[in-house]
Amino acid sequence: MIELQGLTKRYGDKTAVDHLTFTVRPGVVTGFLGPNGAGKSTTMRMLLGLDTPTSGDVRIDGRHYAQLSEPLKHIGALLDAKAIHGGRTAYNHLLCIAQSNRIPAHRVSEVLETVGLTAVARKRSKGFSLGMGQRLGIAAALLGDPEILMFDEPVNGLDPEGIHWIRNLMKGLAAQGRTVFVSSHLMSEMALTAEHLIVIGRGRLLADTSMADFIEKNSRSYVRVRTPQPERFKDVLTAAGHTVVTTGDGSFEITGTEAAQLGELAAQHQLVLHELSPQRASLEEAFMQLTAESVEYHAHGAVTPGAPPPMPVAPGAQQWQQPPAAPPAQPGQPPQQQPGGQQWGSQWRNPGSGKGR
Repeated sequence: MIELQGLTKRYGDKTAVDHLTFTVRPGVVTGFLGPNGAGKSTTMRMLLGLDTPTSGDVRIDGRHYAQLSEPLKHIGALLDAKAIHGGRTAYNHLLCIAQSNRIPAHRVSEVLETVGLTAVARKRSKGFSLGMGQRLGIAAALLGDPEILMFDEPVNGLDPEGIHWIRNLMKGLAAQGRTVFVSSHLMSEMALTAEHLIVIGRGRLLADTSMADFIEKNSRSYVRVRTPQPERFKDVLTAAGHTVVTTGDGSFEITGTEAAQLGELAAQHQLVLHELSPQRASLEEAFMQLTAESVEYHAHGAVTPGAPPPMPVAPGAQQWQQPPAAPPAQPGQPPQQQPGGQQWGSQWRNPGSGKGR
């Protein structure tokens, strides 16, 4: 079990983690979510004693990480898959880690088999792909057969088979009663893996709840109905006390009821339905809704091919605006150039600009 109590980390006037208090319990996969810069990696580093908290406390099964004489037998972690000496083989990399924690050498072969790297065990890791490096990092986390496992972006670089494998691995470890704490930005995968969620934003705790409750509380669910008898069905729904929202495509959206009840209501009035489908938000939609005010790094729109470069409002200003659009070309005439005479990106493509060399 992992326990945080008022955990805080400041770097000068920047507060990366702000009084976090939560518990990661065994037996379930707990997802750790937050926008970029929310403090997830800093929190994980403090768990492993790599960063010192400014205040607060964090314990692993009741003890600080520094108090664990053979830490890999208590907690295995993957924070950076690239933290490997490229000149060592996969086998020797794991053997060095095993010897430093008094782990039997036979565990090296076992975890290499588990992660699917037996065939390249004697190859130097500098030639590994991103996915192979990720598997080697997971092998190191499993080496001590710990009761607590912590993964930061474990699916990075993995192919579909690898993603399916790590998902089932984490679920299997939790089913054995182990504590599994995983951070990821891949919402679709997290929705399939995690049962409980810890969500932070700007270093503060935003949610500590089950996956189902998180989606229900931070999103809108409704039933969509399409019928060739829209006016009659709308009258029936209104008479039954339902609030009906008509969409642009002619369908209805009804909240606060179940699809089965609406189907029975239609049958009672001999109404034909072409669609009766419950619509539930995804984890991504619920996450975006909750963290909208906690996002630190915003992208302001996509670049349209051929669009002009943005222009500053004033010298030294931080706000940007697009230059006025050129008037449409007359038939038979070439299109007019945008003000400034260049298209977006041309300053890098033009050899005379001195850029892009």
